[in-house]
Amino acid sequence: MPIDWIDKLRHLLQTLAFCLAVAAIQYAFRPEQPYGVPLAYSLCIGVLCWAFIDIGRHLLASSAGTGWPAGWRGMALPACGIALGFVLGSLLADAWTGHSTWSGAHLRTSIGITLLAGTAATYWFHTRGKSAWLQARMADAQGRAAEARLKLLETQLEPHMLFNTLANLRVLIASDPARAQAMLDHLIAYLRATLGASRSALHPLSEEFARLADYLALIAVRMGPRLQYRLDLPDALRDVPVPPLLLQPLAENAIRHGLEPQVAGGSVAVQARLLKDGARLQLSVHDTGAGPGAEAGNDGTRFGLQQVRERLATLYGSAATLELIASSAGGTSAIVTFPLKHATDRPDRRG
Repeated sequence: MPIDWIDKLRHLLQTLAFCLAVAAIQYAFRPEQPYGVPLAYSLCIGVLCWAFIDIGRHLLASSAGTGWPAGWRGMALPACGIALGFVLGSLLADAWTGHSTWSGAHLRTSIGITLLAGTAATYWFHTRGKSAWLQARMADAQGRAAEARLKLLETQLEPHMLFNTLANLRVLIASDPARAQAMLDHLIAYLRATLGASRSALHPLSEEFARLADYLALIAVRMGPRLQYRLDLPDALRDVPVPPLLLQPLAENAIRHGLEPQVAGGSVAVQARLLKDGARLQLSVHDTGAGPGAEAGNDGTRFGLQQVRERLATLYGSAATLELIASSAGGTSAIVTFPLKHATDRPDRRG
């Protein structure tokens, strides 16, 4: 188990503060002696006890998981650490102050204080370390649950898209077999290209746009000249990592909500841009269709948007937003904004 020396420095400072408190209590009961005497013994014994226990626990293999030895080793370590710290610390303080620890009454008092203070300090550090370990386990479990939820949402979304495409294909088979054949070819190519990518938590934005281009080409077979689309991806943003399957549900929503209700169809424009703060990415899908109220009762479109909202919340929490804005000139803009840094990134900290 690697040692976090910054964490050890924090523990040392806490130990020094504890030693100062013990020395102050001793001086309060025996004000006739100089304060430097109990201070020297408290510091020497306390620091050595801490070093033997807090650093020594990393030398035992059973502490690799929780940060504290398991079984009898967890009891033996503080006992040995306190005993060694008392003996060596007392010898060091004797040499420092010129006093002797080994007289009868003084020895019993020193042993009693060391046992009480050492047990209290060990319990304090043990409970704090265990709490930190449990928090790390909880954070890890939450992260795994978020990843599992994300995969579930993706597996729900992909059949949804496939169902809609097959329903459209069924109509074309009867009315236009040639276009149905072309649509089937596009569908096979789309599924082949996206099967692996859809199993990744993140992929480059260029791949997200490429998959969207495949999807729009697939829909264009069915809609013909009624569908026009434009994709705008700056070169500087091509390698930015983003969650897969964000843009497709928004484009599907734009087509089904906005363009299909219109006899003349319309256009879909997809754009990616970096916001001025340099820390957030914005993806927008704008259509020139009938507007958000055209098919308000369509559960399928609501399903796609809800999936996007849930996936953003799973990955980025409250730092990500999805807005639907009706344009005064007609049509709707779906705008997704999220930080470039993954909100679920978290350090693995243990006490």
